[in-house]
Amino acid sequence: MSMITERPDQGRSPDLLPAAPREAANAKSRRRDLGAVIKAYVSLTKPRIVELLLVTTVPAMMLAAGGWPDLWLVAVVLVGGSLAAGAASALNCYIDRDIDQLMRRTKRRPLPAHVVTPRSALIFGLVLAVISVVLMAVFTNWLATAMTAGSIFYYDVVYTLWLKRRTPANTFWGGICGAAPVLIGWAAVTGSIAPLGWALFAIVFFWQMPHFYALAIKYKDDYARAGIPMLPVVRSARRVNTEILLFTVLMLAASFAAWPLGLGPIYGVTAIVTGLVFLLEAVKLVNRSRRGEPLKPMRLFHWSYTYLTILFIAVAVDALI
Repeated sequence: MSMITERPDQGRSPDLLPAAPREAANAKSRRRDLGAVIKAYVSLTKPRIVELLLVTTVPAMMLAAGGWPDLWLVAVVLVGGSLAAGAASALNCYIDRDIDQLMRRTKRRPLPAHVVTPRSALIFGLVLAVISVVLMAVFTNWLATAMTAGSIFYYDVVYTLWLKRRTPANTFWGGICGAAPVLIGWAAVTGSIAPLGWALFAIVFFWQMPHFYALAIKYKDDYARAGIPMLPVVRSARRVNTEILLFTVLMLAASFAAWPLGLGPIYGVTAIVTGLVFLLEAVKLVNRSRRGEPLKPMRLFHWSYTYLTILFIAVAVDALI
């Protein structure tokens, strides 16, 4: 005989429970469903990308202002930039819903998982885009606003709809919108873009190639299954290795070039140390590939996030000092 005894309501479905417990169960279920939907919509905005963009934007604004810019302007650019990046990502999820369901890395996104409908995702992305552009237009200037609108259009129409599916140079050309927040932040403060702003743009632009190539190596089979011509899918390992090293060197050159344009020794030392660590990780990945050893591309991928964060913190510190 079982030693476990059932409570009077144990094992009953919610419909068979008394009114009060049933209402409580239904309320709990609604809260759980609402929480899942909210989480899905947040996921559409790809928060990790938004976070990375903000890490580069604020230091650029500080450098442009020669210290702390107006806090109201910072808040507007942070909110507007976050909404713009979230809009671009949500629209990207809408456009890529056919290939996302084929890839292991993306099949749990809200659209392939059928948590959010395509129509809802499209409306959500468009609403965020309109709000972001209007916010920038009202509180910043025409240059920052134009670049905000242009970045959304470029990412979703030029990159996602066209370049991503047609050319292995997609990562290179897509890097333009990825590095744009640096210029948007600079322009919001000054209404123009100085050579130092372009140097910061170049750092982020060149950074994206080794960063995303490492990810594409890890998920090479995924991209191949979805028919996306990422460089590691359609080109030889030798070509991928060459580009990883080439763009890492160009990234370092851009970071070193920024130093004499208006940054101090804190930035300079940080750029040298973190840049050499980045180069070392890139060389390790390339050497493993050449020797036919198991690759560890995510080491470079994760370090690249750390590198950019530390470097732009140094930019902010130098701007304050």
